Amino acid sequence: MRSNTKRSYLSAMIKVAVIGASGYTGLELIKMIVKHPTFELAYVATSEGGVTLTQLHPSLLDVYECDVEKANAAEVAKECELAFLALPHKTAMGFVKELMALDVKVVDLSADYRLEQKRYEEHYVEHIDAANLEHAVYGLPELNLEAIKKAKLVANPGCYPTASILAALPFMKYQIKGSPLIVDAKSGVSGAGKKLSTLTHYVTINDNAFAYNPMQHRHGPEIAEKLEIDDATVNFVPHLLPMTRGMLSSVYMQVEGDFDAMDVLKAFYKDEVYVRVRENPVDMKSVAGTNFCDVYAKRNGSTLFINAAIDNLLRGASSQAIVNANLMMGLSQDAGVPDIAYVP
Repeated sequence: MRSNTKRSYLSAMIKVAVIGASGYTGLELIKMIVKHPTFELAYVATSEGGVTLTQLHPSLLDVYECDVEKANAAEVAKECELAFLALPHKTAMGFVKELMALDVKVVDLSADYRLEQKRYEEHYVEHIDAANLEHAVYGLPELNLEAIKKAKLVANPGCYPTASILAALPFMKYQIKGSPLIVDAKSGVSGAGKKLSTLTHYVTINDNAFAYNPMQHRHGPEIAEKLEIDDATVNFVPHLLPMTRGMLSSVYMQVEGDFDAMDVLKAFYKDEVYVRVRENPVDMKSVAGTNFCDVYAKRNGSTLFINAAIDNLLRGASSQAIVNANLMMGLSQDAGVPDIAYVP
């Protein structure tokens, strides 16, 4: 059962797949793709299949319906030019290896292709696809725009690194060499995914907030690698907040040189579609439901404070994946990407 009658008359559509459709990021991908002007959702899968999409996500009733298949790379290749993988790390690389051999372009939302191999294996598991890892492009458009356009495999960044890298990136040339980069970041509970844990249990997170994995969270090395600084200088402390979506990253660094922090931000991001420089400290509500990253900076002598806010499920995952796919397929990066916030 497939239903795509709203756009079946259109020509030159690009058929895409979502593998890992049961989770929050899979749902967000589907919501954007079914309204996308050029992408056609041709294949939806989970590890088990055997259900319909609205059985997985009742919120899509009377919006979009299709069968959910058991994931099969050969079937994806028959139908699609590009696949989004919303799968856990380790699981994803097995599918990537098969899809790349079948000449299907991939945007991978897992961590499997974000880091160089040695660093990845130190913090995750043994990598089984070193050949593709070597050619994967880190999918932060403000960092790798031209490379993404030419890529066959894009590693979609993590949510914490997206906000933190975009905060720090304009100021790295002013950082005092060897000084610590302190990242105090806070996320809504959806960033932990659907699977229940003691940290995300209602009685734990309700009316509560706390740090977890301070100084040892595996997104710290991702931030360090992309900013090209030593892992030991990144002091990353994530926090969980009693809210569904949103992410706020406060970055502190020691700097030198004569510059105005806001002038640097405005100059660095003046041509970027999805970074907005704010005149006051940022908030999560203003970016909820969008692909925007809002940033603000304030300097006090040698200490610099940079504030960044994103929607962890969108800019931190699924809408950034759509931007990357747009670029890979020669489309405008803003095609089908949400830009109106959930306010109030």
